[in-house]
Amino acid sequence: MWTDLNRPPLDSAALRRALVRSDDEADARAFWNRLDVVDSTGSTNADLLARSADHDADRHILIAEFQESARGRHSRTWVSPAQAQISMSVLLTMPGMNPSDMGWLPLLAGIAVVDALRAVAEVPAELKWPNDVLIGDKKVAGILAEVGRTTPDPAVVIGIGLNVSLGESELPVPTATSLLLENAATTDRDTLVRAMARELATRFRAWESAGWDTSVPAAAYRERCGTLGKRVRAVLPGDNEIYGIATDVDRSGRVVIEIEGSGGETFAVAAGDITHLRAAPPED
Repeated sequence: MWTDLNRPPLDSAALRRALVRSDDEADARAFWNRLDVVDSTGSTNADLLARSADHDADRHILIAEFQESARGRHSRTWVSPAQAQISMSVLLTMPGMNPSDMGWLPLLAGIAVVDALRAVAEVPAELKWPNDVLIGDKKVAGILAEVGRTTPDPAVVIGIGLNVSLGESELPVPTATSLLLENAATTDRDTLVRAMARELATRFRAWESAGWDTSVPAAAYRERCGTLGKRVRAVLPGDNEIYGIATDVDRSGRVVIEIEGSGGETFAVAAGDITHLRAAPPED
């Protein structure tokens, strides 16, 4: 039973018809094998990670109307009102992929989310390295990928958290936003789930068809990455910091920073927190 007319539940049956293939399904868009919507769970990522040891568990979408223990990068937690977000995880296996390239999966998901939001919500979404989705300078979605297994075929669970109908007082931090607050063309969560799932399927198929060549997602990622060209601060493991201009995202998915005052020296960041900064003041 639901009472908030502005936050109706997802239509799981309609989503399955649109996204999940059946034995007699000829629709090329039907990439997914299973889709479940649950009222509440601790973590959709944790639930699918528990399934990842099952080699028949592939292309599974799990969505929770409410997550009790939602997690982001560095195990950061947050709580959202029920049915105000899309809390979606997908389980994917990558036959023949080099495990060292698995780090591209969350970046690939970021590309899919940006393209879906641009297409159906009509908002100017872009990526902040590595996999935050921004509108302007505020975060509307985050992505967390976790490895389920590395052999015999790598399996990764990708979690996507999208703020849909959150109001100002419901935002977890002042630097967050929602599609409602950004006057999106739609805040219909069924439409958004379909768009994100289809975009992710399209990107995944293209990458698989290219033999997991990392130049394929790298080129698309650079086109959508708002971090490039910006002055940034990178906080590295061990609390070391560097400042400079983000100049590239390399084929390993690392952001390349030209260090301030170094005469052109660059550093490729594989793991760390990136903050977009204002341009440096001119020297006297």
